[in-house]
Amino acid sequence: MSLIKNGRIKQSIVHWCYEPYWKDHDAFIQMTKDLGCGSVELAPPAMYPKLKAAGLTNAIAAIDIDPDPPFTRGFNNPSNWDRVMAATRKTIDDCAEYGFKNVICFTGYDEGISPEKGAANCVEGFRKIVPYAAEKGVTLCLEMLNTRADDHPMKGHPGYHGNHVDYCVDIIRKVGSPHLKLLFDFYHVQIMDGDLIRRLRQCKDVIGHVHTAGNPGRCELDARQEINYPPLMEALIDIGYDGYVGHEFIPTRDALEGLKEAVTLCDV
Repeated sequence: MSLIKNGRIKQSIVHWCYEPYWKDHDAFIQMTKDLGCGSVELAPPAMYPKLKAAGLTNAIAAIDIDPDPPFTRGFNNPSNWDRVMAATRKTIDDCAEYGFKNVICFTGYDEGISPEKGAANCVEGFRKIVPYAAEKGVTLCLEMLNTRADDHPMKGHPGYHGNHVDYCVDIIRKVGSPHLKLLFDFYHVQIMDGDLIRRLRQCKDVIGHVHTAGNPGRCELDARQEINYPPLMEALIDIGYDGYVGHEFIPTRDALEGLKEAVTLCDV
């Protein structure tokens, strides 16, 4: 029986966080449906046919630039463009085939490039790829990541250029396309900028996707962390956000119980 009763917030489960607990794709999909969520996001392409058959979506798709993590090589460095754009086009094509609407993208790490030059390169690079996304009916979502947490490779990203909301939003506005938007991750924004509700309202027109996690520690959305999620969900409704909210915390205890808690808390 679904835990979601109000349904004003569409909720999604981020695959990488919980794959260790539900390695089987069918089991992961069933868990997601049991919670009442409509999406498994950042899912591996092998999962796409099963998601579609189950009536679920992939609210935002990952790109693969193996062997590097995708957030380390982005649009801020022209020497990466061929590789990153090829991977992004591949994911755009896959999403278009299955009717998925969003693809994640990143500024990349500094690699000796200044933040100012990196931003200018991002604008130029995104202007090259965004028309292809638009042609396929797909939106790229640029994720802002924190550079402060250095205790775990998935909790913080020292050296990442897009480490403030204003930096990312400025790039998005300069590109000037509805097919490039912001991935607003409450965990990362809280660490770097705070003032979450005001920031939501200030950039409401460019928010394309949303992520949750507790801070500190990218943990469960429980009473032991500092972000108060129900008012944030109300704020998303107030600004007219109609996309998915993806749960992207790293479990510190029973994963299913943590997800149940998160889903219930965000069902305002």
